Amino acid sequence: MNSDSAVARRTTARVARRILPFLLILYIVGFLDRVNVAYAGLEMTQDLGFSDQVFGFGAGVFFLGYVLLAIPGALLVERWSARILISGLLACWGFVTTLTSLVHTPTQFITLRLLLGVAEAGFFPGVIVYLTHWFPARDRAKAIAGFMIGIPIASIVGSPLAGLILRVHWFGLNGWRWLFILEGVPAILLGTATYFYLTDRPQEARWLREDEREWLADTLNEEARIKRTSAPASIGRVLLDARVIMLGGVYLFGDVGLYGFTIWFPTILKRVSGYSTFTVTLVAIFPYLVALLSDLAVGWHSDKTGERRWHTALPLFVGAGILFVGLAFNLSLPVQIIFFLRFGRMPTQLATLLLVVADGSARRNRSRSVRRLHKFSWSPWCIHRSFFDRLFAHALSRVCSGLGGTADQLAFCRSTGALDQEHGGNASLRN
Repeated sequence: MNSDSAVARRTTARVARRILPFLLILYIVGFLDRVNVAYAGLEMTQDLGFSDQVFGFGAGVFFLGYVLLAIPGALLVERWSARILISGLLACWGFVTTLTSLVHTPTQFITLRLLLGVAEAGFFPGVIVYLTHWFPARDRAKAIAGFMIGIPIASIVGSPLAGLILRVHWFGLNGWRWLFILEGVPAILLGTATYFYLTDRPQEARWLREDEREWLADTLNEEARIKRTSAPASIGRVLLDARVIMLGGVYLFGDVGLYGFTIWFPTILKRVSGYSTFTVTLVAIFPYLVALLSDLAVGWHSDKTGERRWHTALPLFVGAGILFVGLAFNLSLPVQIIFFLRFGRMPTQLATLLLVVADGSARRNRSRSVRRLHKFSWSPWCIHRSFFDRLFAHALSRVCSGLGGTADQLAFCRSTGALDQEHGGNASLRN
């Protein structure tokens, strides 16, 4: 028994060291390629004469492509090869991102953003499935956490990086074009590296010892056998599950805040403040730092006290309250947006787990590692036992996420139009 425990600890540690840092880098690159349009827009809209409506629709149409192909990506990883699929997706979205540097018309911009969503669609669900091939259930939540910290890291690193790139004008090309080139090329290079670095299954891992391969394969096969004994639910039953619907709602409204803030905050800040582009990219770091600390604080305190629902609800109420106070006292629009979106959205990722933990049966059956996952959980994969049940639960949450991401761009482009009128059009846009 002690020998098995030692093998288990050694194997899990070796797998984590081998896989998680590399996947984290991939996710950071992917997230940067998804949201770098927010910083490119500081100069691109003026350079190409794009209206806010064109820019907002182009930013949001990404999610339509993302919704369409998320499920096939997960299926291909499960049935075919994660190594080949992920490497291909990286090369594709890197190529599309680089190609965006050549746009001149709204049609070209919108088309490439749609194609970028298609290219990135299978990556996140594919990686989540891939992690189930390498981590037993008791370690899976921590593995997903290690992967998903790429979101705040990308936001904190990406802003000043974009500011530096936007200052270059090599070979007569504007900085926003170099932003797409220099953040697209790494994805292409990493696509090649992924093909040679990742291993599809433990049985193929030469970097594991023989006893480690045997233990990991046996453990995962036993878990799969237990899951097969449960009768799979119908697609309709999964999609009508109250917990799945609640999670979909969390993603829908949460991502309206997330991507609305991510895409439009640099533009709003520049128009209201008159800061230079580089200063805007430096100032834009601070909301993400505050959000990261507040997310961790809420999750830590929730784990310490064991209370879930109020740790989810209260920050949302506080965010909404701050928004209404801002309206009542006529605070500036940027102040309202910053407080509402950062304080109001901070528990939505946490909520995906808390809504499940609040269920009595989930609380009895869920492992401690999942209960401790707070902010970084991916709870649709914790609700249903069979792979396809969880896949369709995941699908609904991502559809809602995509709808939220698309809707917020349409709403924010109308808001920035009003902001232009309030501050005298584009006069405050300074280089």
